[in-house]
Amino acid sequence: MNDINEYIAIAEESMEKAIDHLNHELAQIRTGKASPAVLGGIMVSYYGTPTPLNQVANVATADARTITIQPWEKNMLGPIEKAIFESNMGMTPMNDGELIRISIPPLTEERRKDFVKKAKALGEEAKISIRNARRDAMEYIKKAVKDGFPEDAGKKSESDVQDTTNAYNEKVDKLILAKEKDIMTI
Repeated sequence: MNDINEYIAIAEESMEKAIDHLNHELAQIRTGKASPAVLGGIMVSYYGTPTPLNQVANVATADARTITIQPWEKNMLGPIEKAIFESNMGMTPMNDGELIRISIPPLTEERRKDFVKKAKALGEEAKISIRNARRDAMEYIKKAVKDGFPEDAGKKSESDVQDTTNAYNEKVDKLILAKEKDIMTI
């Protein structure tokens, strides 16, 4: 019984990781509002080493439509600007010699719909990860029942795993719905 509970806990931990990953990925989808998270995946060449942008500069929002990037070393202005251009995010950095400003343009209806599609695809990936964790736990329980674990306790464990899976799928749906609303709000 203890083994099965451990395996169910491992499956639930896997499901939680899928939710965390989804949250991280959704934060990088821009919604028309300035957010430092949008630049989270950008790597800057720091003395020849690819380094995350937030480790070579202070990234902040000046207002609802402007992101400011204040490098800790002035010689990093050029590499940061280059990295933003190469990221193909559709944003143009403006370098004033002290800091870099990025104005977030309002999203077109078509671009908003593309972002919603991307968010839904990320949600589907999270659900696949959750289903995989469920499948692994169910297989383990079935094997344990075959090896002598009481069948009624096995059914109860399977029911628990399914309930957990349903709860995590609902979390994914809520996250995607909230992100869709955020993207489509002008």
